[in-house]
Amino acid sequence: MNTYIKIVAVLGVVAVSIGAFGAHGLEPYLDAKQIATFKTASLYHYIHLLVMLILAFKLNSQNKVLQTSFWLFFVGIIMFSGSLYILSTKDLIGGDVWNVVGPITPIGGLFFILGWANLFRYKHLN
Repeated sequence: MNTYIKIVAVLGVVAVSIGAFGAHGLEPYLDAKQIATFKTASLYHYIHLLVMLILAFKLNSQNKVLQTSFWLFFVGIIMFSGSLYILSTKDLIGGDVWNVVGPITPIGGLFFILGWANLFRYKHLN
């Protein structure tokens, strides 16, 4: 199994675990806005995880464009989804001290955008 697939597998375990915990363990403790934020984090996590899985299977070709998009999506998941997971649960894990991660969310979104824009280059390389 290549390294890319292993990374996707770990991110998949995290996505399912966090999603299940959010749906079953956190829901009684979060308000509607926090739940919506958590669900947004989970949705973007899953979407980009699936794209990364597809890219991982294609990366045997060592194509630099695909590798770049893979890593851009990876960073996007960590920054965008990760910061939203923290922000949606900040009242449970320490309160306003976690507000510092707020500016990380749009940077993570930018990494997602860059990953998709980079894939446009792949279409023109073939």
